Amino acid sequence: MRKIGLYGGTFSPIHHGHLILAREALERLHLDEIVFVPAALSPHKSKSAPADCRFELLQAAIADEPGFCVDDIELKRPPPSYTIDTVTELLKRMAGAHLYWLVGADHVAGLPSWKDFEELRRLVQFVVLDRGDAEIGREYPVVKRKIDLSGSEIRKRVASGASIRYLVPPAVEEIIRERGLFKEQDNH
Repeated sequence: MRKIGLYGGTFSPIHHGHLILAREALERLHLDEIVFVPAALSPHKSKSAPADCRFELLQAAIADEPGFCVDDIELKRPPPSYTIDTVTELLKRMAGAHLYWLVGADHVAGLPSWKDFEELRRLVQFVVLDRGDAEIGREYPVVKRKIDLSGSEIRKRVASGASIRYLVPPAVEEIIRERGLFKEQDNH
């Protein structure tokens, strides 16, 4: 049985923290693959770069990276993006696979508010990605790695003209600069 990790989020922008934890999850859980699933519009976040730009950033970040791929399933549906809809559709495509939904530690407390949560937890194994010092209950497996990095920090640095070198892959930095992404001050 294939073991697939699904990593959903806005990825605005994708950064090394996301990539390090995804690789850690792939290795620790012995997953066959990590599928990054960018949200068209997350019901839990209001501000992010346009979906097509975030998809391009993800593709650039994981190019030639074994075990990683990106799926635009949520970008093809009208927003908002609900995880239950994504998982239901992916299960049809990946019949027989065991799915793991990778979720940031900052979203664990809100999981019960997700659309059709009880059905969702029957369909996937949640795995918590913790890049800080969050206190997480033992209900879900945790992949923990201290990484002090966030999308909001990167957006603020871009808006203020500060360097984001070493925070994101070089190809991602290049696209952000070429497209003029995140130039507005981020209050989020």
